Amino acid sequence: METTEAFDVVIAGCGVAGLFTALHLPATARVLMLSKGPIDHCDSMLAQGGICVLPEPGDYDAFFEDTMRAGHYENRPSSVDIMIRGSRAVIAELVRRGVRFARTTDGALAFTREGAHSRPRICYHDDVTGQEITTHLLAAVRALSNVRIWEDAPLEDIVVEGGRCTGAVIARRGRRVRVAARDVVLAAGGIGGLYEHSTNYPELTGDGCRIAAAHGAALEHMDYVQIHPTSLYTGKPGRAFLISESARGEGAVLIDAHGERFTDELQPRDVVSKAIYAQMKKDGAAYVRLSFAPVPHEVILGHFAHIRARCLDEGYDIAREPIPVVPAQHYFMGGVHVDSDSRTSIPHLYAVGETSCNGVHGKNRLASNSLLESLVFAERAARAIQGRANEPARVAPEPTYAQEETRRAAAAGKEGAWTLQR
Repeated sequence: METTEAFDVVIAGCGVAGLFTALHLPATARVLMLSKGPIDHCDSMLAQGGICVLPEPGDYDAFFEDTMRAGHYENRPSSVDIMIRGSRAVIAELVRRGVRFARTTDGALAFTREGAHSRPRICYHDDVTGQEITTHLLAAVRALSNVRIWEDAPLEDIVVEGGRCTGAVIARRGRRVRVAARDVVLAAGGIGGLYEHSTNYPELTGDGCRIAAAHGAALEHMDYVQIHPTSLYTGKPGRAFLISESARGEGAVLIDAHGERFTDELQPRDVVSKAIYAQMKKDGAAYVRLSFAPVPHEVILGHFAHIRARCLDEGYDIAREPIPVVPAQHYFMGGVHVDSDSRTSIPHLYAVGETSCNGVHGKNRLASNSLLESLVFAERAARAIQGRANEPARVAPEPTYAQEETRRAAAAGKEGAWTLQR
């Protein structure tokens, strides 16, 4: 074991939660980011459907209720409130950083709908929203002179001395390296790599939870694992390819072996997954099928172009035929217990993203809340690290998006921040 130079903050994980944390730390902080494998092997890159946002103040109650209902009312209400109220500021920042969300013909943000949502409120970029967001955030982090990134450098342990976290132990280039740090942030993703069938990268094996628990950090709801209803069935080993829930939000339907629709596709994910398993048992089949027949052809060719291309690789054309789908492990709602500022029970140790459990998702995550929750609470972690946790949080402005765009444009004498990317 050798000790290298000290850093102010070590962030284990390079998904959106880790990247957003780094972007909100001061430029004077020396930051080390760790990627267990290749830097693009994070589940943030795989998110297809989109990212939720509060479209207008009048949707607050419905958005809150949709999140709580999907989570079987086991959510932490204060965390849900924080996420929703922080959503518009997050979307505004992503647009400012160049994320190209879909737009309507008049230039406003376009919204899609997914299961268990009472209305469309999801911003998206085709069917690769996670890749679009993560790529832009990664580029922004790479441009920071105060941040270093180590790839293929898994976190092996944290250092706890005198009851507080003081550093990290990292496997790098065949040796174990001990790095001193004032604060450590666990952003190591979920647990999908522990499952035979998962939409996650195999590197995601619950390292953050395991390491934190070994030092006595509190864990929460470790049995709350979400199964996504629709992954492409191929019969092959390895990571399952997700068929975005937005496909069902745009009209795709689930059919049985006789071509008959058998459930309401827009129910919460756990309900739809149970219906699929029941139908598979009834049909004596290893899968059910998803039909895009009700989806307009131009939506298939545009919004779902990447999904279509992947299915074509397996010999299926979603524009012409149903595709075989089966549920697969997808998301982890439990994790390292954190407060509203992403602090764990060990001082100077934080957890964000899928590694953490801040109570937003309850027992079952509402579709497209994951990217939003990760970003909102990553920023709060960065504020807490700087001792700014008690400052007023960024909240949603009162006007609707259309009103806000008009106001910004008039004030600036040109297109406002919301309409730069069309």
